Amino acid sequence: MSTAWSWEYHSYDPQRERLVEALCTLGNGRFATRGAAPETSADAVHYPGTYAAGCYDRLTSVVAGRQVENEDLVNLPNWALLRYRCVPDDGPPGPWLTPDSEGLRHYGVHLDLRTGVLTRRMLFEDGHGRGLRVSHIRIVHMGDPQLAAQRSIFRAYGWSGAVEVESRLDGAVTNAGVERYRELDGRHLTDHRTGIAPEGVAWLSCRTVTSGALIGLAVRTVTRPALAADAACAKTGTTQSYRLPVGPGRSATVVKTLGLHTSLDRPTADPLAAAVEHVTRAPAFPALLAGHRSSWQRLWEQAELHVPGEAGRILRLHLFHLLQTISPHTAELDAGVPARGLHGEGYRGHVFWDELFVLPYVTLHFPEVARALLMYRHRRLPAAKAAARLAGGQGAMYPWQSASSGREETQALHLNPRSGRWLPDHSHLQRHVGSAVALNAWRYAQATGDRGFLHSAGAEILLEVARYWSGAAVFDAGRGRYRIRGVVGPDEYHDAYPGAATPGIDDNTYTNVTAAWVLARAVDLLGELPGGRREEMMERLGLDGETPEHWEDVSRRLHVPFHHGVVSQFEGYGDLEELDWEHYRARYGNIRRLDRILEAEGDTVNRYQASKQADTLMLGYLFKPAELYGLFARLGYAVDDEVWRATVAYHLRRTSHGSTLSSLVHGWVLARQKGTEAWDFCQEALLADVADVQGGTTGEGIHLGAMAGTIDLVERGITGLEAGPDGLHVAPVALREIPRFAFTLCFGGHRGVRLRMLPGRLGVRVPASPLGPLTVVLPGERRVTVAPGEERWFRLP
Repeated sequence: MSTAWSWEYHSYDPQRERLVEALCTLGNGRFATRGAAPETSADAVHYPGTYAAGCYDRLTSVVAGRQVENEDLVNLPNWALLRYRCVPDDGPPGPWLTPDSEGLRHYGVHLDLRTGVLTRRMLFEDGHGRGLRVSHIRIVHMGDPQLAAQRSIFRAYGWSGAVEVESRLDGAVTNAGVERYRELDGRHLTDHRTGIAPEGVAWLSCRTVTSGALIGLAVRTVTRPALAADAACAKTGTTQSYRLPVGPGRSATVVKTLGLHTSLDRPTADPLAAAVEHVTRAPAFPALLAGHRSSWQRLWEQAELHVPGEAGRILRLHLFHLLQTISPHTAELDAGVPARGLHGEGYRGHVFWDELFVLPYVTLHFPEVARALLMYRHRRLPAAKAAARLAGGQGAMYPWQSASSGREETQALHLNPRSGRWLPDHSHLQRHVGSAVALNAWRYAQATGDRGFLHSAGAEILLEVARYWSGAAVFDAGRGRYRIRGVVGPDEYHDAYPGAATPGIDDNTYTNVTAAWVLARAVDLLGELPGGRREEMMERLGLDGETPEHWEDVSRRLHVPFHHGVVSQFEGYGDLEELDWEHYRARYGNIRRLDRILEAEGDTVNRYQASKQADTLMLGYLFKPAELYGLFARLGYAVDDEVWRATVAYHLRRTSHGSTLSSLVHGWVLARQKGTEAWDFCQEALLADVADVQGGTTGEGIHLGAMAGTIDLVERGITGLEAGPDGLHVAPVALREIPRFAFTLCFGGHRGVRLRMLPGRLGVRVPASPLGPLTVVLPGERRVTVAPGEERWFRLP
């Protein structure tokens, strides 16, 4: 099998097993199961987990003497658990076998990215030379999003007897996959019921404690040779036991097929009855596997990305996990973009601003899914408006962390593992998330031409966020400028001024510039709306005739701080102390989480010009240079290539890259500048999860924004691709390390448009269809068209 489509591990290492489990997760956009060995339950090494998109529950814990509420993506019952041991004819039963057994002689894990199939192979031998080969094949069905299956094959070498197998459905699971959350209550499942239905189908039903979501699982276990099971039902699970004869030339097979339904499904039904019926009529494993592979083949045709070499293989892994988290099935759900995928419990499964890095790809390949993700935000607009009112503002104030209801889910306290102290968490002051939601809505409409969305749900989002910013911006007569105070920027390290009694900093550049962008687009949108719709919208939102003028004024006079000839991160940033970076690198080595290091020393990062991740430079990720300089000019500030280069260099030297998004953004910004360090940061972004550069965090769930961002770096960053109403704009920024690549996209109603980039050349192929020609805008505003069924090549500067 081509290694370009493979992800493999050739040995067993307990230290990296959580990483393997996360990177070998299988999913279909509706639910996902971590790639844990089926022989294992949760312990210090292994952590099985199954998560359904949008299935959250809220519990209250006592932490540091305070009651703290947290809403979590719920770990569902473990359906894949399978225990086994050898029973030789000439001796007593052996021990239950797992990858941790002393007799393990071979261990290999193979993830087929083309077909979404996970294979795990093991060889065990005892002290008498008796061997047992075991292979597990697992799928989470991409065609039928309520099904999953696992086939296990046992082969004996040098002995005869039986393999004793226990197929278990385990509901005694908790949310315990993140060590620093261990003091929080993770018992989200209650009211367990279990039983055995006809045809050997074991079932389990339960509900979440607070949200009341009903969950039904049914597992059909089939063996070869076919044997009836000894079944036992406990309060929280079922066990079906078999004694399968094996010997030289005689293997045994166990197939577990899962049906998973919840009360979140649409149309609604009894989850348990639906799961039992679904799994009972599910086809046998070969047919399930064939249908699953066909579904992945169709998905890859729409999501093609071909980049040669090892970078291409990692990009394909990133895309694979994106498609498993956000698939066409997601369009049917009320779910957002979970920052850690459906791959673990990091960040409690919450939705952050990561869709800012995910939606550009999804929009270009699966526009219906992008629209559905934006509707998740629109349905939570009332919660955002209530939050704004509660904070004394107006409009919509979207939360930094969102889950089921749309209320703010950011934790009140966070644990510093270095010091063991629980500290106040002020990251909810990252109000810029509202600008990200508005920007996503606008750019989706611009790329797809979906004016129906822009004039309805999109308009409500954009205008309500604009209302929030217009109220949050307070006029400072002394400066003749509007100011936004008491916020936190993307950096997250700086949540207060040194010695301040209250949290927040003032005039974060990223926050203010993106707020100005939102206000300007809101004015544009009000001017674009048809008369009747405009009147209706203004009446519904309580806007008057002077509102657009005020928004226009604020959008042109928001304050942006500068110091030493560069754009500051926030007002007063240049007055902070300089950090002795070399000292801390020499002392600690990895200083990505500089905030934790300093807090453990009794210091605070708030005192220093030291940032966790790209903050001001995020503007260079969102906006091309000409557009960015235009934004500053609109605000009355002169920023050109020289100023921006100096700004990039200044902040880059003062960033610890404590977020996987940081290297991605810096690589993107430097690539646009043709900077010599661009590839170093791009490569770090590629390796962020596969090499676990954050030191153990990938095992808690992949970083979906960074994964999607690396794909987008190739498709939009290097090509300079921008989809707009007047055509597909292409303005390549060559990256020497990726000189050639190809990908497909959807645009202008055309599906499967294929772009091929070669040094100095661009190929565009439009599939045959009754639609009109595709307009491509090349550098220098050179307009060309490509007719359906045609492929054309163009020379590039």
